[in-house]
Amino acid sequence: MAERDRPIAVLGAGSWGTALAIQYARAGRPTRLWARDAAHVARMQRARCNQDYLPGAAFPDLLTVVEDLPVALGEDADALVSVPSHALRSMFTLLAGQGRAPRRVAWATKGFEQASGLLPHQVAAEVFGADLPMAVLSGPTFASEVAAGLPTAMVVAARESDFAVSLAQSISGENFRAYLSSDLVGVEVGGAVKNALAIGAGISDGLGYGSNTRIALITRGLSEMTRLGVALGGQKDTFMGLAGMGDLVLTCTDDQSRNRRLGLALAQGQRVEEAQASIGQVVEGVLAARAVRDVAMRHGVDMPIVEQIFRVIHEGAEPRSAVSALMGRRLKAEDGESMSAWSQSVD
Repeated sequence: MAERDRPIAVLGAGSWGTALAIQYARAGRPTRLWARDAAHVARMQRARCNQDYLPGAAFPDLLTVVEDLPVALGEDADALVSVPSHALRSMFTLLAGQGRAPRRVAWATKGFEQASGLLPHQVAAEVFGADLPMAVLSGPTFASEVAAGLPTAMVVAARESDFAVSLAQSISGENFRAYLSSDLVGVEVGGAVKNALAIGAGISDGLGYGSNTRIALITRGLSEMTRLGVALGGQKDTFMGLAGMGDLVLTCTDDQSRNRRLGLALAQGQRVEEAQASIGQVVEGVLAARAVRDVAMRHGVDMPIVEQIFRVIHEGAEPRSAVSALMGRRLKAEDGESMSAWSQSVD
């Protein structure tokens, strides 16, 4: 069977899982979209669209909506998991309990596991074993634009090149282009950190601090992301690409980002719980701020912007005081050296 003809089971029918299922089917790959909620599945089957999370995006003919997980997986389907980060391990465990592991597993989930600080591929290795081919899909993508067929680029990262090529080729089409990477760590760190930083960008803009502040936050945030990623074994160049800088800029600057919108709400005085309720979907950056901060502290990585975002979200710090704390830090060279070391090298 040709890889493009092999079914793919997209597990999780939120906005992003639905958009990925639409794109795979649009590009010509038989696609099965699965959700836990039987009523949700029935509504999608009747309407041939996901009115709950992605209204107006019609399902292609090659997209089938199923309620039964064994039916979704079939005998030879690849599994693509698209659930919030806090539900990733339970979804992997559900998959592993089906009697036989899927042939290959990918995910489009972004974020460290809260309790353990593990990246998604490390969670997958614990559940399935390290030998199962695995991959991650990430990059600067909004679900509504993917579903609408607007030109989009993203990254598929896997250590097994055949799997990466298969996933990339079968999702790519006239208006969608997937690039390949072998850097699972770098791609996953980028996806985790950018969500927290986007809340910070929303706070900054909500306080009226302007474009200078926003670009400083993005640029220095990218530096923090890179430091953490390299410390965890990622490749520095990854953070200058789609899964690093690309995803960070998108999420920090466009109000389609739930993380950015939460930051805007916090700047206007809303509590975190109120802001999340008004958005109506999971805001990954809330948990990400804590997880990223904890991992950075464990590895001795300096992330002052993430630290202040954490303090605002989880310790009730006043947003303006967080900005003042950042601006009042001692001066240093852009590459991280102290000013005294820099001046001595000039002398």
